Amino acid sequence: MAPDRRRTPTPSHDVTLIGRLTQQRTVVVEALIRTDGFVGAQALHNQLAAAGSPVGLSTVYRTLAGLAGVGRADMVRDTSGERLFRYRPGPEHRHYLICTECGLSRPVDSGPVEEWADTVAQTSGFANVRHTVELSGVCPDCGRRPAADERR
Repeated sequence: MAPDRRRTPTPSHDVTLIGRLTQQRTVVVEALIRTDGFVGAQALHNQLAAAGSPVGLSTVYRTLAGLAGVGRADMVRDTSGERLFRYRPGPEHRHYLICTECGLSRPVDSGPVEEWADTVAQTSGFANVRHTVELSGVCPDCGRRPAADERR
């Protein structure tokens, strides 16, 4: 049997999933792909502005929300409620454990959660069931540092 040779989606392909292909949206998608970990719209906009890109903050917000809506970005909320995004190159749904101190994120095995969600959907008769699981804590590196209150 021949190996699976699915093409890796390109930024322009991802843009067309959320609307018209524009240079500004493409720049946002490319920046998100280059970002290591989760990032907020304001922080991504600041990175683009520092690089000389004229992309507006509202375009960044709309592009990130659109990508999350079509499954091309994962979205979590930080402790202040800000939405943070991370590029998702494939269709698989993932969950992350996120450090509340430094923002470090690690994917976690979500098999049991996915199975549970599928069971709930089947037994309830609901269609198009989606779920959100947020796992947060303090990573080992931050756990070894003095607490924020002790640093003041």
